[in-house]
Amino acid sequence: MMTIIKEISYLETFLVRHPVLREGKPIESCHFDGDDLETTHHFGLYSNQKLMGIISLFQKNNPLFLGQKQYQIRGMAVLQQQQKTGFGKSLILYSEAFCMGQNVDLIWFNARVEAVGFYEKMGYQKIGKTFDIPDVGEHILMFKKNENE
Repeated sequence: MMTIIKEISYLETFLVRHPVLREGKPIESCHFDGDDLETTHHFGLYSNQKLMGIISLFQKNNPLFLGQKQYQIRGMAVLQQQQKTGFGKSLILYSEAFCMGQNVDLIWFNARVEAVGFYEKMGYQKIGKTFDIPDVGEHILMFKKNENE
């Protein structure tokens, strides 16, 4: 099975964002603020030339952290039938390597509560209390610092 990860357009992310993250909602709900900025990067994981998973990196600082250069992960998703196959881990590792190349101090994101265990295994830490994102669900802030700092 041939698997590759490459940069894609934000519109291409909708093929996975919609069924996984915004199921039953209008396609417009897949558009995130900043999707089309030059500093935003979208990556797609392809298996046998089919898009199976996506992740987006937004250059955005969270005031809770002191790191000068931060990226926020958003819209991390793998198609339902491909979950628990290692694709999500591959997308995270690829994104971390990309961020290292950009001299990023810290990666942060709002994790869905049911995904916290997955991210903890990847070395991310929780901070603060869970909070609700309307129409999406319970989340908690997670982060990882660049070990080379």
